[in-house]
Amino acid sequence: MRRLFPVTDETAAQASDGAPDARGTDREWGLPELAEAYAYPAGSGPWLRGNMVSTLDGAGQHEGRSQPISGDADMRIFGTLRALADVVVVGAETVRQEGYRPARARAEFAAARAGAGQGPAPVIAVVTASLDLDFSLPLFVSPLVPTLVLTGALAAPERIAAAEKAGARVVVAGDGAGVDPARAVQALAERGHTRLLTEGGPRLLGQFVAAGVLDELCLTLSPMLVAGDAQRIAGGPSVRVPQRFELVSLLEEAGFLFGRYRRS
Repeated sequence: MRRLFPVTDETAAQASDGAPDARGTDREWGLPELAEAYAYPAGSGPWLRGNMVSTLDGAGQHEGRSQPISGDADMRIFGTLRALADVVVVGAETVRQEGYRPARARAEFAAARAGAGQGPAPVIAVVTASLDLDFSLPLFVSPLVPTLVLTGALAAPERIAAAEKAGARVVVAGDGAGVDPARAVQALAERGHTRLLTEGGPRLLGQFVAAGVLDELCLTLSPMLVAGDAQRIAGGPSVRVPQRFELVSLLEEAGFLFGRYRRS
């Protein structure tokens, strides 16, 4: 792993002679270094961070899943971002496609999470209008911390009852059948979850973008080409005026680029 941006004395020296520096351009970063590089900004309000991977030709998945376009370093960052978050917000279709399981406690982050007042693992919050989910899955019946289900006020009562019977906690975050993105962020913050992470899928990320509530995007650019008609990392409604994000940092390993962008 090596840092390309922001440019420091270290990165400038690397660019001039290509020699490894004290941090090591040709070594795997430890989890504390990754946690420092991806720390949430200080503040008491909610901060919504997205984490997505895209191929060189703009595909956010291959054959319906993101794993085939990922890599080892991407998965280490994926795990670090989860370990830093209070809650992971994910769409129902992504739960079905990716086979989501409960977040696990990691000993390497236990002290840091306890010091930050966090539970042993992040909460998983599933966004769904229909609640068409298999509530017998471990995500609902045996998580380390109860899974949240975010839905609208007009959701089917029998599906809400099924979710609650399985052990999930249902949160209403919309007046209709679906979820209002801004209300979802606020509802989670009211429950003490201010460090938010969304892993998509593309439609959910697009809804957060269109609602103007995405604060940061962690984007992995995978050195792969897949062609076909795969979705981009964000879909759904378009924005009236393109939103400008600022590059905060850029890392590289094995041809993968790891960028952090914050809303300008």
